Amino acid sequence: MSEIGLDSALIGTLYRAACLAELDALKPGNVHAYAPGHRMVLADFVTSADLSARPLARAGAGVGTRVRDGVAATMAAVGQNTNLGILLLCAPLAVAAERGRTVASVLDTLDGADAEAVFAGIRRANPGGLGEAARHDVAEPAPGSLRDAMAEAADRDRIARAYVTGFADVPAIGLAALREARTAGLDPTWCTTAIHLAFLRAVPDSHVARKHGAAAAEGVRREVEATLAGIDLAARPVDALLALDASLKGRSINPGTSADFTVATLFWDALAGAGARLA
Repeated sequence: MSEIGLDSALIGTLYRAACLAELDALKPGNVHAYAPGHRMVLADFVTSADLSARPLARAGAGVGTRVRDGVAATMAAVGQNTNLGILLLCAPLAVAAERGRTVASVLDTLDGADAEAVFAGIRRANPGGLGEAARHDVAEPAPGSLRDAMAEAADRDRIARAYVTGFADVPAIGLAALREARTAGLDPTWCTTAIHLAFLRAVPDSHVARKHGAAAAEGVRREVEATLAGIDLAARPVDALLALDASLKGRSINPGTSADFTVATLFWDALAGAGARLA
């Protein structure tokens, strides 16, 4: 563990920067600066980043409080769920960085208050394709353990799974792709695209699975893998990626979980660069 935590204002600044960097990159199927889609406006995501930064980085707050209050600030401003997944992934990173602890140790201390606050935030956001669960349904009272609730959903939701695995996907997929992209000389925006594509090709996107089914999510993963086999990101293949983007959006497919993990990867990398030892 690191001995000294980061300042909350710096954490908020790095969070906002990670959110905006993700929006600037070409991410097939998602909302980004290169093309509109899914009846969402880019400005709403910028506003969401601006207004959720303060509650996400609030000094002394727990994981659940940061998620709940970040969602509340977002919904009050833009009236739709633009960042629930981002907040769920970034809140433990923010707490770990502030307290000078690892992410795994923060997850080990989650309690009933965190569960109650997170469930309230999820209900407020009302994410698309949420459906119902046999146990720990968010429409019911929160359980005594947030980790137990996440474990129950881990087989169908990659973000919930992160709470069980200690965020293993971020270093194994996201940070690995970021290192490879930097080694290849890609500029920051294309490094972000590389992160997003790495998640898309590595695992079926759980947001796609919730909305369209597991087979569709696996089909998207294979489609992305096939597309990437013929392109080099160093050549900035805008046309090829925009064609994939248009195809996915034409089928109302939005790999939002991959985008959320992209933000989390950028945030983790920025926090580590500022001195946090999250793993």
